[in-house]
Amino acid sequence: MPDGTSGHAAALWVGLHLLLLLTLSVLVVRQRRVHRVALGDGGTPALAQAIRAFGNATEYIPSGLVALTVMAVLNVHPALVHIAGLSLFLGRALHAVGLSRSSEATPLRAASMLLTWLAYVFAAVTLLVYAIA
Repeated sequence: MPDGTSGHAAALWVGLHLLLLLTLSVLVVRQRRVHRVALGDGGTPALAQAIRAFGNATEYIPSGLVALTVMAVLNVHPALVHIAGLSLFLGRALHAVGLSRSSEATPLRAASMLLTWLAYVFAAVTLLVYAIA
């Protein structure tokens, strides 16, 4: 049973983000099979949206996971890791849902980007405080 260290907190969020990426990848493959498109989006809006949802997640999640990992290495308080991890996860999951429903800008997508940026800012400030202290 995890003892509540920052390493355990980071492991939780890294694991959940990996499952999110896997889910988004499976959704792309499913759309490819349904529409019989091996490369690109074949001009199919549903496939294009699935590709973008996965692509957008792969653009934001890796740097967030690096931040969580460094936070764990620095042994920051686990609650701080959870705050950053939860904000990033909710932001990325909600953005994927919003993007899969509409290619237009929506309040859900705007809120999800805000959550992602808040996770970035929170993690950055935490890391800078630990680096300077």
